[in-house]
Amino acid sequence: MAQELVEKLQVQKAFTIPIFGGIDIYESLLITWVVMAILIVLSLWLTSHMSVEHPSKKQLFVESAVTWLDNFVKGMLGEGAAEYSTYLETILLYIGLSNIIGLLGLKPPTKDLSVTIALAAMSIVLIEAAGIRKKGVGGWLKAFAKPIAIITPINILEVFIRPLSLCMRLFGNVLGSYVIMEIIEYIVPVGLPLVFSAYFDIFDGFIQAYVFVFLTSLFIAEAVED
Repeated sequence: MAQELVEKLQVQKAFTIPIFGGIDIYESLLITWVVMAILIVLSLWLTSHMSVEHPSKKQLFVESAVTWLDNFVKGMLGEGAAEYSTYLETILLYIGLSNIIGLLGLKPPTKDLSVTIALAAMSIVLIEAAGIRKKGVGGWLKAFAKPIAIITPINILEVFIRPLSLCMRLFGNVLGSYVIMEIIEYIVPVGLPLVFSAYFDIFDGFIQAYVFVFLTSLFIAEAVED
């Protein structure tokens, strides 16, 4: 069992694009494309045939869901950083769907450390860019010396600690849930996995997406504080 589990945890190569000497496409990237395709197709379908004068039930539902999600994310960001809500809403949907993709028999791409590193790097770049945009380069640099100059090295170190914490938290929880589900399916292959899947694949998957977005929004709000 241990050997089988190790093999499943390894990032597998899906196929190779025969150009430039061969470009390897790994499973996590392929499933990421699947997740993006699902989100794009859903977006196109949900926003098709919209009308101002005669909105359909589908349109009313979509408008209510988008309004709720937008208010939810903006509530975490605060008024000073509300303009970054669209990015965080997109990340929330992507991570949420990626974490529950296991219900379709696919491996969550967030189980791959390189995927969580990329997500964390994108978020930390946005966080620092938000601070520079709000305060200017000079104000952004001066912020590292607050509240007192002696803690400047710690504040600089936080720039590197934040993406690491975002990355490892998401990666560790998704990987842990995947391992537990594999063990349960190996020991009791019928019945019990469905019960635990409701928690590990659905509830915990959405919780981890929320935690990632919540922490990112918290860091952005701090970056744009006067």
